[in-house]
Amino acid sequence: MPSSDWICAEDARARLGVRAQTLYAYVSRGRVQVRPDPDDSRRSLYRTADIAALTERKSRSRKVSDVAAGAINWGEPVLSSEITTVSGGRLFYRGRDAIRLAETGETLEAVARLLRGGHGVALKRTDRPTPPDDLDARARAFAALAARAAVDPPARGRAPLSLAVEAATLLDVLTDAVAGAVGGGAIHNRLALAWGLGPGGPGADLIRRVLVLVADHELNASAFAARVAASTGASLSAAALAGLATLSGPRHGGATAAVVKFAAEAAQLGPREAVASRLADDRALPGFGHQLYPDGDPRAAALLARFEPPSELARLHAMVEAVTGLAPNVDFALVAACEALKLPRDAPFALFAVARCAGWIAHAIEQGAADTLIRPRARYIGPEPEGS
Repeated sequence: MPSSDWICAEDARARLGVRAQTLYAYVSRGRVQVRPDPDDSRRSLYRTADIAALTERKSRSRKVSDVAAGAINWGEPVLSSEITTVSGGRLFYRGRDAIRLAETGETLEAVARLLRGGHGVALKRTDRPTPPDDLDARARAFAALAARAAVDPPARGRAPLSLAVEAATLLDVLTDAVAGAVGGGAIHNRLALAWGLGPGGPGADLIRRVLVLVADHELNASAFAARVAASTGASLSAAALAGLATLSGPRHGGATAAVVKFAAEAAQLGPREAVASRLADDRALPGFGHQLYPDGDPRAAALLARFEPPSELARLHAMVEAVTGLAPNVDFALVAACEALKLPRDAPFALFAVARCAGWIAHAIEQGAADTLIRPRARYIGPEPEGS
């Protein structure tokens, strides 16, 4: 039986006044510690103190400074934008359902124009440089954007058509870097060809769907970084480089590496033991649950419906849902898609970077048009200033 320090899921949900999916989302974000029930391995217990802290936080009023600080961490909206929103558990690009865009055959290029608020076919420069010759796609991506950022003119004060040409060209430059060669045609076909898949085939179409569904995701960390850079008047390439640097972190685009590690644990220990071990050690379950989608990430569901995941990943998916109720998120779906297509090891991050570059550019252009500097204040908590 649970002690006073640990309570069952039913009691935890009742105290919080939330559904099961929301409770599991708290667990996946590390807000609530969980452990297996020693009397029933199929059930979990939740730390009473964590539930109490969440309950108190929900009920008490907060100072303006506390609200502002909380907004930085999955909090209230802090910037106005017309680009992307999550509403009713769905993702929308300028009011259009991202899932439907993927289902109706839209390309990343078309979605990039939509995100920028543009219309028609954007012009682009054809005299693109040969991409860097690094062996690793990630290194080539950083080198390509850094080279552009060092010489491209500031975006501030430039005409919209000029920025549109640069935006389309920049997306091509990053694609060239990931593919390892300058190419033409649709981006998903170019990547499919570079990775040994036939352009126009089912593998290329799955890549297209991935690119469309991860092109932007509201004010995520890398989009915010791109906007901060753009607010200074920096070039679009500099803003994209800021986004790429932020994406590389393990809590953002690097999360796919954590999914791969979790899958390796499941392959070695078995899915049940791998999940139980992480829960017992109070570790996250990478690839499952999402703060913005308590009922499940629709991007992941849309992708996983289009292919057969490798059997080991399918078993892990089933076990996590059975034990925690958490549905897979887009990180899991991205890893599963890349493994199903037998893509290179760095393909998940490379796909994420190429796709999300469309969003970074859109955010950079929108922020530049606002003509305001993003410069928040810090709440100083260090030593008392001398002489005060």
